[in-house]
Amino acid sequence: MSEELGRLLVNEVVLTDRQEYKLQLGSQILSALQTIPQKPTIYAIARREIPSVASNTKPVIESQSTSWPDKLKSLEPTPEVFISALGTTRAQAGSLDAQRAIDYDLNLALAKAAKDSGTRTYVLISSAAVSAKSRFPYSKMKGELEDAVKALEFPHTIIIKPGLLVGSRQDSRVAEAMLRTVAKGLGSISKGWLTDWWAQDVDVIGRAAVAAALECSEGKREEGLWIVGQADIVRMGSRR
Repeated sequence: MSEELGRLLVNEVVLTDRQEYKLQLGSQILSALQTIPQKPTIYAIARREIPSVASNTKPVIESQSTSWPDKLKSLEPTPEVFISALGTTRAQAGSLDAQRAIDYDLNLALAKAAKDSGTRTYVLISSAAVSAKSRFPYSKMKGELEDAVKALEFPHTIIIKPGLLVGSRQDSRVAEAMLRTVAKGLGSISKGWLTDWWAQDVDVIGRAAVAAALECSEGKREEGLWIVGQADIVRMGSRR
């Protein structure tokens, strides 16, 4: 490892998550980050205490999420990588406007804060088949966020686009819960080949997000936009 990369890996990773997002994708990303052999300093921004953190993880606890962009800007030295797994649901937020305040407004404010601070690699956990032109509010909102963060032009912009997230989500709608049950069953009997093209485990997504960020930090990819679709998520995040 070069001297530059070793220094870069000391203080460069930021993770955001929202505790109400019960799939624990943020926890899986944090777990993957904590396995990096170089032991980079990891800042984890959250509203509540984070259990079972490694010695190289520095939780940044702030109950008012509107203060998170300022918290991010205050980190010294500037993180090299920023990973956002921030999200909620309309049911949790109470309305579509309240959901947008988190999924779009806060996400974008954090991305802008990271760019202004000099962060080089930005990773957004988005979703497959979203578009700013969609007639469906959720898909439209996610598509608009993707377009907005692309326009910020980080040296490296990585957008992770999984399918159905397979995990235990306490607030799932009935149809989503049934699909997750089907995905788990098919995945267990087929070792993934019946589900990998439309549903991914949250631990696989978390490992893929970290692997993509490290490829950019280590200079293994040219600068620019990198869309990580479901096939790449499985390839980069699976341990089969």
